[in-house]
Amino acid sequence: MAEEEIKPTTDNKDEAAVAVVEPKAVDKSAEPEAARQADKAETAATPKAAPKRKKAKRNVPSGQVHVLATFNNTIVTFTDNGGNVLTTCSAGACGFRGSKKGTAYAAQVAAERAAQAAKQQYGFSKADVLIKGIGLGRDAAVRVLGTLDIAVESIRDVTGVPHGGVRPRKARRI
Repeated sequence: MAEEEIKPTTDNKDEAAVAVVEPKAVDKSAEPEAARQADKAETAATPKAAPKRKKAKRNVPSGQVHVLATFNNTIVTFTDNGGNVLTTCSAGACGFRGSKKGTAYAAQVAAERAAQAAKQQYGFSKADVLIKGIGLGRDAAVRVLGTLDIAVESIRDVTGVPHGGVRPRKARRI
């Protein structure tokens, strides 16, 4: 560590003595060789960032297409056979707002965008289609797959159906 030397200076006899701190010149040759070696070892020991490897492109030739078609929006999701999401898109994400999100055209645009992303990134070519909901985008989303050369192997409707109905009202008291 550098040592400091304090020199009192008086330029004018009327002023009080002011202390000026000047660092001493440090002689590197006087520093022990072992300390210099430790500094070099410390800088060499810091790990350098390894070069990032390019992520291997995952190839998913077949999978599932989930279409959720409500009255207010249509969401299209491409997954692998295990259900892991590859790409997804909705009518709202494509720029449609308000009541236009529930239209068949909005569903077509959303399905097209999701399908193109799945084809480019994963080589998606065969699909089992699962449709849920009763919106206008049901058929439009499936038609897009044929135009983009994605073979539709099966179409299943997985819309929830009530069984047993809702709980009845309590009996009226007389």
